[in-house]
Amino acid sequence: MSSQLEKVKELIELRAEARLGGGQKAIDKQHERGKYTARERIAQLLDEGSFEELDMFVRHRCTNFGQEKKSYLGDGVVTGYGTIDGRLVYIFAQDFTVFGGSLSETMALKICKIMDMAMKMGAPVIGLNDSGGARIQEGINALAGYAEIFQRNIMASGVIPQISAILGPCAGGAVYSPALTDFTIMAKGISYMFLTGPKVVKTVTGEDVSQEALGGAEVHSNKSGVCHFAAEDGEHALKIIRKLFGFIPQNNLEEPPLVPCTDPIDRLEDSLNEIIPDSPNRPYDMYEVIGAIIDNGEFLEVSRDYAKNIIIGFARFNGQSVGIVANQPKYLAGVLDSNASRKAARFVRFCDAFNIPLVTLVDVPGFLPGTGQEYNGVILHGAKLLYAYGEATVPKVTVTLRKSYGGSHIVMGCKQLRGDMNYAWPTAEIAVMGGAGAVEVLYAKEAKASDNPAQVLADREAEYNKLFCNPYNAARYGYIDDVIEPRNTRFRIIRALQQLATKKVVNPAKKHGNIPL
Repeated sequence: MSSQLEKVKELIELRAEARLGGGQKAIDKQHERGKYTARERIAQLLDEGSFEELDMFVRHRCTNFGQEKKSYLGDGVVTGYGTIDGRLVYIFAQDFTVFGGSLSETMALKICKIMDMAMKMGAPVIGLNDSGGARIQEGINALAGYAEIFQRNIMASGVIPQISAILGPCAGGAVYSPALTDFTIMAKGISYMFLTGPKVVKTVTGEDVSQEALGGAEVHSNKSGVCHFAAEDGEHALKIIRKLFGFIPQNNLEEPPLVPCTDPIDRLEDSLNEIIPDSPNRPYDMYEVIGAIIDNGEFLEVSRDYAKNIIIGFARFNGQSVGIVANQPKYLAGVLDSNASRKAARFVRFCDAFNIPLVTLVDVPGFLPGTGQEYNGVILHGAKLLYAYGEATVPKVTVTLRKSYGGSHIVMGCKQLRGDMNYAWPTAEIAVMGGAGAVEVLYAKEAKASDNPAQVLADREAEYNKLFCNPYNAARYGYIDDVIEPRNTRFRIIRALQQLATKKVVNPAKKHGNIPL
């Protein structure tokens, strides 16, 4: 055999060794845990045959604690690029079969390299996390590696989409990279995220808690809001990423993908003319409204189980990707609170950063009252949503269905926060507050002096409702551009978005604003 063929044979053998990661036994253990390997995950996520791996032959440089005796090709992370539906993406997948996926200096360098490439090429970056944290044997070098990754997450924010899937452990400092990215997907049963694990919690606080109860997918999708999508398993998590990519652009200078629309733009939804109950205190389901007006009823909801009083997610109108923000009267009457405000504000800012128009469906009676909310800083959280809408320069179409009261009216994409087209249904009530509350403030003295206070308040409430609890007073001042028939909502939104396609608004030059965090 010639020396060249021998070298080619050596290359093939080295590639085979690299693809085995930590070895067949470690791969079998990964499968026993119900988890796929890093390369299997990449194959599931990307278009078939599109993956190009980089840095397959990288090894760690650590000589502490006998580490020089244990070395694996690739050093615990698979990095490279490929395509999703033919569109370029960069990817890194941590390999739990190598040192438990722990982060070393060289692993960080590999991840940073593809993040730098993604920025240069203007393409999204996806991180598949499955790691025990920093490689303790490397000490400060591992910590420096994390910081290098975080710095790139920060620089890439708002420039290219960043998506994190948690497909195993993600603990300690490792959690901050997903937290800095745009969307985090967790897989139920196999993934968890926390800054300090159960043992440390037990030692410091005395609290006995399992990994799942401390940082599982259910916890972060229901209670903390850290997780935007809770997948049934690892495979489902990757399917969510592919679906999400269909709604977002490659970078902040491009438009989202436009898909052919088979749903008639002038389709009438007669059910919407009767969906609002006669009693203002009775709920209805906002999902029914959303499903009726978007293309083919296809809605990708974000943070579905967190702060259910507000709904956020992606849909299409005439094939155009939009972000939807909608109050949900069926949950807490659709009030805004700290969590709902924060959830919606972050989504509005993502859509604005990546040129995705906003469609806002309003039915909000106000902010949730009480010491719990005030002590939790509801003022600041509400201001986040206000700031996000006011800062956004993408096309903004707002439709008020029923209640829109007080401060909550303002923060939900009103005309004065540069709403482009503001529509209202005939059932809309746009006022400082509802009639019952208003007359108690305005006519308390008159009612007290009367022989029949209840009748006075009832008469005054009817008078107030006639004057203010309708869309026409706001329309009189041009704060509402048109009062529309509910069944025409889809068509009117599409026409508005078509008109706004060439919108150009530039915010004042500045380093950055100081959003109330």
